[in-house]
Order: sequence, then structure tokens, then C-alpha cells
Amino acid sequence: MSTARVESLPPEPAHQHIVRRTVEACRLAKEAASAAAEGIATGSSSLLTSLRLRERELDAFDMEIDSAVTSVITDVDPTQARELLARMKFMISLERIGDLLLSFANSAQAAAGRIDSDDIRNLTRMATILEKMLTDVGVAFSNRDVGKAVDVLRADSEIDRLRNLIFLRHIENHENIAHQASLQIIFMTQSLERAGDHAKNLAEEVCHLVSGHTVRHVLMAYDKPVEQMFIDYLRKRDQH
Repeated sequence: MSTARVESLPPEPAHQHIVRRTVEACRLAKEAASAAAEGIATGSSSLLTSLRLRERELDAFDMEIDSAVTSVITDVDPTQARELLARMKFMISLERIGDLLLSFANSAQAAAGRIDSDDIRNLTRMATILEKMLTDVGVAFSNRDVGKAVDVLRADSEIDRLRNLIFLRHIENHENIAHQASLQIIFMTQSLERAGDHAKNLAEEVCHLVSGHTVRHVLMAYDKPVEQMFIDYLRKRDQH
């Protein structure tokens, strides 16, 4: 009777472990944004409540990665040290996004049943854009894809536009229409807008990490006329 020999896998290098856990944290933040979007769209209290657990998990990720980077940063070369510091910055922003989404959920639950359909639509759109930004940040980080990072930078302007629409409706209110739960809605809007700013910071970190250039120089390289983009597309197609 033979017995199968089970070989233990070698321990994961600390650097790879930190990279993997950072990617997992990106995914968790994206799932939190998804829960916020669906929660406000459907009025689901359970989805909004779930953001508290996700915020705690992101806190745990933050502490884990901070401890791991601190313990290994003196044992790596300068290039790896720069990458590790970038991962710490990543986790600071991801942890802050978790805090902001929890604040969004708390305000949404306080205003339950008193949010106008226009506000629900705009807030859902903001949270959905944030979810896409975090998805693209994860891809950009994992694949060193500057193009995806640039997509994130551009998406932030749509979040700002929706924020302005909500503020006009509730703060300036030229039509003198009575709105319910304006204070909570303004808090929710600010939470999503600031979370978008943190997602943009993550994209900027990817741009600098990959290219070594500032975001301004990266955007200049991607700010091409439509005709030039089409020519580039044809060249890539012919090469394939």
C-alpha cells in the first residue's frame, strides 16, 4: 500500500505577500463601493450595514501591510523599497476609502425613506463610478497598466460633476423646492467625492511607480487627438 507524498510549498517571499495582500485590499474596497451603490439604489439596509465589516477588514489589511513593510524594508534593494512604500500609501488610501464608505452608509441609513429619486440616481451613479475606479486601480496596480490608471484619473471628473448637481439641488436650490434629508445627502455626497479623490491618488501612485514621471507628464503622453489615437490603434492591429 503506497502513500502519496505531500510536499510542502516553500514560504511565500515577504515582498510577494505584501503585493498579493494589497491586491486583495483593492478588491475588498471595490466590493464595498459595489455594496454602497446597490444599497442606496435598492434601499437595502443589510448591504449598507455590511460596509461596517468591510471597513474593519480594510483596517486589518492596513495594519498587516504596515507591519510587514516595516519589518522587511531594510532588507530589500532601493527599487523594492520604493515599491513597498508605494504599497503602504496604497493601503492608507484604501483604508480611508473604507472609512468614507462607512460614513456614507451611516448617513444613508439615517435618511432611509426620505431620499428623493433624483438623489438616489445621482448617488448610485457616483458609487458605481467609484466601484469602476477601484476595479481599474486594482488592474493598473497588478499589471502595471498606466492606461488603466489614466482612466481612473479621468473618471474622477464625472464624480465631481454629479457632486455639483446634488449641491446645486440642496444648497443653492434656485427653484425653492423643499427637499428632505438634505444634510444627510450632502454628507453622503461628500463621502463619495472624497473616496473618489483617494481612488485618484491611487492612480497617481501607479503612474509614478510605473513610469517614474509625475502625473502631468503621464497625462500629456495620453492626451492625443482622436485621429492620432486611431492611427495608433491601426498600428497595433496590424502588428497583431
